[in-house]
Amino acid sequence: MDFDLFVNILYATIRTGTPLLLVALGEMVCEKSGVLNLGQEGMMLMGAVTGFIVVNHFDIVALGFVSAAIVGMLMAILFAVIVLFLNANQVATGLALTIFGSGLSAFIGADYEGKIITSLDSLALPILSDIPVIGHILFNQDLVVYFSFAMFVGIYLFFKKSRGGLILRSIGENPDAANVIGLSVLKVRFLAICFGGAMAGIAGAYLSIAYTPLWTENMTSGRGWIALALVVFASWRAERIILGAYLFGFASIIHLVAQGLGFAISSNLLAILPYAATIVILIMLSANKNKLKLYEPVSLGKPWFKKH
Repeated sequence: MDFDLFVNILYATIRTGTPLLLVALGEMVCEKSGVLNLGQEGMMLMGAVTGFIVVNHFDIVALGFVSAAIVGMLMAILFAVIVLFLNANQVATGLALTIFGSGLSAFIGADYEGKIITSLDSLALPILSDIPVIGHILFNQDLVVYFSFAMFVGIYLFFKKSRGGLILRSIGENPDAANVIGLSVLKVRFLAICFGGAMAGIAGAYLSIAYTPLWTENMTSGRGWIALALVVFASWRAERIILGAYLFGFASIIHLVAQGLGFAISSNLLAILPYAATIVILIMLSANKNKLKLYEPVSLGKPWFKKH
């Protein structure tokens, strides 16, 4: 493998890992508030089909991403109303949301399969993109990749340095105590769920607008489920989530490179490599169950009732 090929693999790794990074960061924020949303796959698919349709009709990429974020947020609002105000089971509601999103996206997108849209172009950052090796890998990407970098830094600092991050964590740990001191548990959880939905919608739109760009049924290929596992195995820490997302991206690219180079390995076996590699490595990272419990939000998945 020559050096240029290796650099291009790392470049593609960032692009491939970006949608997983976005949806996993959104889910981490949601889970830090104490809410488990298993509907990521459905929200990603709805974001993907919405973004593609909007760009297909209006040829405005930015509008496609905004529309996808809004649709993802609307689905998240539906989830939030059911689990926060109607006190439904979070696991069952999340699964229903995924089934609903998968079916609805397939129905809406049936007439758009095989159509071509304008892709999202790369944007080289002045000076930074000229840095040898790392410049091309990190600073010759598209705007959504840069957005994912910014979201990673912002969320990391939000939980480490800000009062808002402390409030969100406290509600995820002990909503009763948070309510006693005057924090609005339902409001904070509602906003966290909406944020996760918007991120899932953007992640889905990235697949159909920038990464492919085309629409096919179930094109997320389980990335929403991988994101859910990633958040847990990464111990609800942003720095581990970005590592896991790019690990998935690297494994995805390597399996395509192996096929291109003609390795005599079953294509089906190569196709499961990204998922298997991501899960195995993250299980190794989270092998210490005591540390995993230390970072897990105590109230995760548990309904909360405001006591009058």
